[in-house]
Amino acid sequence: MDKIRIVGGRPLRGEARISGAKNAALPALFAALLTDAPCSVPNLPRLRDTRSALSALAEMGADVSEDASGAPVVCCANLRSRVAPYHLVKTMRASILALGPLTAKWGEARVALPGGCAIGARPVNEHLQGLEKLGADIRIDNGDIYARVKKKGGRLKGARILMEIPSVTGTENLMMAACLAEGETILENAAREPEVADLAEMLKKMGARIEGAGESVIRISGATELGGAKHWVIPDRIEAGTYLAATAACGGEIILRGAPTDMMDSILDKLRETGAEIEASEDEEKEAAERGGILRMRMKECPRAADTTTGPHPGFPTDMQAQLVALNCAAEGASAVTETIFENRFMHAQELARMGADIRVHGNTAYVRGAGGLGKLTGAPVMATDLRASASLAVAALAARGETRIDRVYHLDRGYERMDEKLRQLGADAERIN
Repeated sequence: MDKIRIVGGRPLRGEARISGAKNAALPALFAALLTDAPCSVPNLPRLRDTRSALSALAEMGADVSEDASGAPVVCCANLRSRVAPYHLVKTMRASILALGPLTAKWGEARVALPGGCAIGARPVNEHLQGLEKLGADIRIDNGDIYARVKKKGGRLKGARILMEIPSVTGTENLMMAACLAEGETILENAAREPEVADLAEMLKKMGARIEGAGESVIRISGATELGGAKHWVIPDRIEAGTYLAATAACGGEIILRGAPTDMMDSILDKLRETGAEIEASEDEEKEAAERGGILRMRMKECPRAADTTTGPHPGFPTDMQAQLVALNCAAEGASAVTETIFENRFMHAQELARMGADIRVHGNTAYVRGAGGLGKLTGAPVMATDLRASASLAVAALAARGETRIDRVYHLDRGYERMDEKLRQLGADAERIN
């Protein structure tokens, strides 16, 4: 099993390019189920989760290929199965995103209850209740979700859906299903994350009529059919935030190209609280400008600890909570980080304590007394427990004295493309070992 070895205790200096966003790429792939025409997704990050999604689509009968540039192309014209099987989706939460498109386009779906990181219950009731309001019959049996349009050969019907919580995947699933429903669908208390708006942009390229994506109320006027599209997914704001947090923890000066500079306000503001100097600018190269802007960061002093509370967009993202906690462990001062999205997302605390972190979890808040600077934490063998926890261990390892070996990096590979290579580009002593 692969590990990542990091020798920390020195500032970062270098330049790296940000990959496409995992949380935008996965719904873009499953959106191909809505049409018989080919859909191309350039800038797809090469991750464990995207490979799993492509494999699931191929097993259902989709034609999965690559264009001349190497971008994946998915065509579902000859789909032979409406089943997203457990053995392919058990490690990927986003598998639930097959449910809405399959039901809307093909009239039926069977999707295994999704897996992914063990960070909380993350119930799928928002998806199921929404599809029921659109006219689908839903049942759960032996770990599978079965959905069927009530009238054979019929369509889903538009409806007003008030979401109890602004679930990102719930919003995406229902938005895709509504694109082929008869009449208008109104999603209220919808998720506002940039990845939702990005999916809407792809669906509009396919011919969907959507208004308000990125706001709390989304209106979708259903179409009888959709066409293909070529859609460049947005850059990954969490990947960019992770490398910025690492630089804040250990100091230095880095440049990130292709970064989503207009989608990271809460992350950049929080890192500035720790003492980071961050400049955002457009990329002057035309091709690169399409892929995002440039972030330049300097960290000249010991970071100051920062409090925060996670929340739905535009609040501080839960996917950056573990990285901020790791930064606080290396910083000067005391901090409190409160998690409001997932109830079990502090599993990294025990592993950070192995590196000398003074960290205590009480309820949904992690209280940290910072070690006080570069090299005050100590390297140690640690184990990743979920995707973002693994990233937090890398942040702490870079600020720690000596060698850290991170085990179970298959969690990391679900959401970070070639992290060890990019860390080396940023001046870190990091390598993947077996």
